[in-house]
Amino acid sequence: MAWKGYSGYPRSEVSAEPQHIFTPCAAAAFYRRDVFLEIGGFDEDFFSYFEDVDLGFRLNLYGYRCIFLPEAIVRRVGSSSTSKQSNFGLYHYHRNMVWSYYKNMPGFLYWFYLPFHFIANLLISINYLKNGRGKVVLKAKWDALKGLRHMRMKRRKIQRERRASALEIYKLLNKNLLTPFSIGRELRRYNRMHGSQSKQG
Repeated sequence: MAWKGYSGYPRSEVSAEPQHIFTPCAAAAFYRRDVFLEIGGFDEDFFSYFEDVDLGFRLNLYGYRCIFLPEAIVRRVGSSSTSKQSNFGLYHYHRNMVWSYYKNMPGFLYWFYLPFHFIANLLISINYLKNGRGKVVLKAKWDALKGLRHMRMKRRKIQRERRASALEIYKLLNKNLLTPFSIGRELRRYNRMHGSQSKQG
């Protein structure tokens, strides 16, 4: 899974030092043109959503680094084309999440993390079923599975050409498997604390 590490936090909570991250959000990223072309650019089969995660994953596999620059400021309106709650965004996000994992996760890591990836997808699907949007997510997962044969050719090419070892990729991954589920709760707790401190002040 992938998530926005600092989304919702004020700048005062973000480290002032540049950081090596796994992948940037494409809405606020610069890519070297020669590298972008070398690794094949965005995967057009993704169309939208998770295409930047897929690209960033390949950058790491090909031995390049993604650097977060805290002094850079980008202004954008998120989900302005589709809205945050659109079925379009929900479908493409959850279909492409499966494809990104299948294409890119290298070597032993593919098999090591596969049960966790399956469980995460299952929990997400159950959650959306409870919220009345399960049909969209289940269709996304089904279409992702149907597309794996096509993705297999891409996976073979990527894994054949990659320059980073599975161990090097492992070092870049967040080892806390609960982070995607806890990050929202931590942000809500921070906002409650921050809000109460402002009222006391």
